[in-house]
Amino acid sequence: MATPGQAAADNSVKRDALLATWVHDARQRTMEVVADLTDEQLMGPQLRIVNPLLWEIGHVTWFQEKWALRHAGGQEPIRADGDALYDSAAIAHDTRWSLPLPSRADTLAYMTIVRDRVLERIEEGKLTEDERYFITLGVFHEDMHTEAFTYTRQTHGWSAPVFSGLKPASSGEAGPLRGDVEIPGGRFLLGGIREEPFVFDNEKWAHLVEVRPFAIARAAVTQSEFLEFVEGQGYRRKELWSEPGWAWRESRGAEHPVYWKREAAGRWLRRNFDQWVPLEPHRAVLHVNWWEAEAYCNWAGRRLPTELEWEVAAAAEPANSGKELAPVKRRFPWGDNRPDAKHANLRWQAMGTVDVGALPAGDSAFGCRQMIGNVWEWTSTDFGPYPGFEVDPYKEYSEPWFGTHKVLRGGAWPTQPRLLRNTWRNFYTPDRRDVWAGFRTCRRNSNE
Repeated sequence: MATPGQAAADNSVKRDALLATWVHDARQRTMEVVADLTDEQLMGPQLRIVNPLLWEIGHVTWFQEKWALRHAGGQEPIRADGDALYDSAAIAHDTRWSLPLPSRADTLAYMTIVRDRVLERIEEGKLTEDERYFITLGVFHEDMHTEAFTYTRQTHGWSAPVFSGLKPASSGEAGPLRGDVEIPGGRFLLGGIREEPFVFDNEKWAHLVEVRPFAIARAAVTQSEFLEFVEGQGYRRKELWSEPGWAWRESRGAEHPVYWKREAAGRWLRRNFDQWVPLEPHRAVLHVNWWEAEAYCNWAGRRLPTELEWEVAAAAEPANSGKELAPVKRRFPWGDNRPDAKHANLRWQAMGTVDVGALPAGDSAFGCRQMIGNVWEWTSTDFGPYPGFEVDPYKEYSEPWFGTHKVLRGGAWPTQPRLLRNTWRNFYTPDRRDVWAGFRTCRRNSNE
């Protein structure tokens, strides 16, 4: 029988082996998502919503080096010019296209060197908890950027990326999933729990809040449902839009989701990377911003959920025949086991969304489907700190964006499963419709 000390050592070995796998996988995905692009594409046109990919792949490498090797490991910089080239907090967005960036070959070599040094440190078997934390932070930061690399290809109309080692998942024709679930009011622990191995500062910490009874849709709004709004002149009815939402719509001349178009014969198409495809009626609507979601809700007589309501629907369990909330909280909608292909559409497996009726094994206790994966879901909540918020060492992650962004929850089809749990908070400004975002709705009360 193992002693407590041996058990702890064995656990550390397992954790570090998994961490090494993550480091290797994250860097491989980054390299693969840009592998087929030309040197011209690696720079791409200058747009407010994307970065030049040659700069961005260098940035994720520099970030890993800065925090895992230099900050936690005490190592000297690999590139003397790294901070001047890749520090996103110090380098204005529009200047990133004019920096004296290393060549493609030199950037890839830098990516390999940093990865290998991190792996060597793990393999030595002497990691401190600080090093584990910052190596994990680097992986998760890279995962977020690899998802951004994927939507950058969509933004530019380039072909879909090709990844190795993926087992293709069926895009599925599971159909719609209509109706609401009724969720009782009560007390709920909102936010990340201290037993979680890694939690971002904006999730800290779980705190008791009161939630009123509400009804939330079992599934996200579909393309066919959103098409009714479009064809019902929803984009032209000012009374459906908030003042800033209408100002945005007018400034863009928006008449429909950004990647939709209507053929002369009346058929609607959606651009999927470099291909135009007919709308998939039962798949979640994608690439709509917060204001578009808000206007749809007003048209449908519905509303967006708060992030509290979203997390309750995803993580809580019913008690007393559904009349109360049980004093438990699930890590994922289906329970505490990490996501796999039967639970959620993640990690590029389907290379797109699936029907909202698919993946019933991933239902929450209340019967909400695909709350993890498929599309990020806008909530009505402004992004802000939880009570007692304290900034983490990577201080630029959350605090600069409080008050200007809206909270999204759940993850999307290109999100890495290792990133996610029910408490994970994403955040974008309400004008962003390039990201992998959709939404689900709540029933309005009579007094709303």
